[in-house]
Amino acid sequence: YQKAIAMTVDCNARYVNADPFVGAQIAVAEAARNLVCTGAEPLAVTNNLNFGNPYVPEVYWQFVNAVQGMGKACKKFSTPVTGGNVSFYNQSSDDGPVFPTPTIGMIGLIEKPENQMTLDFKTEGDLIYLVGQSQNDIASSEYLYSYCGVKASPAPVFDLEEEFSLQQAVGSLISKRLVQSVHDVSDGGLFIALAESALPRG
Repeated sequence: YQKAIAMTVDCNARYVNADPFVGAQIAVAEAARNLVCTGAEPLAVTNNLNFGNPYVPEVYWQFVNAVQGMGKACKKFSTPVTGGNVSFYNQSSDDGPVFPTPTIGMIGLIEKPENQMTLDFKTEGDLIYLVGQSQNDIASSEYLYSYCGVKASPAPVFDLEEEFSLQQAVGSLISKRLVQSVHDVSDGGLFIALAESALPRG
């Protein structure tokens, strides 16, 4: 009886910088989403928490809120933190502290090899569905940051309960073999997700 392991590492530091509590939840949720999209059930987390000088009140506030946000999301996804490390004093005299970056490493289990899913589009003419509630929101996006020069904006809209329900639904679609491919929409938005699914087969 064969099984497979899926692993991912995730964190969007811009989101955490905008709102450490929400941003850390998004980091956990995105890691879980990446695993669910492969047909895996998320199991556990390790982390690498990178922050500036904790004796600076703002940095300590970022750290506390990020840990609390990570904890809330890990409880929701039933992914205990099995280990990790904390790195403080990541800053320079010129630019100040790094963006708060609670990097999430997550592992998942694919019970049945036939349920393993990939992101590449398979057959010409297949329908493409955008699953989940679409939001008119570009806060903390790559577009705002890189193209518009907006370095500070709120964290994007995020609802932990809705995210959990969405992942459960996607996992069910995969296990019932109702889809040919699955990919998550994350940094870069829908256009980048579509491009990433199109590229493997040219």
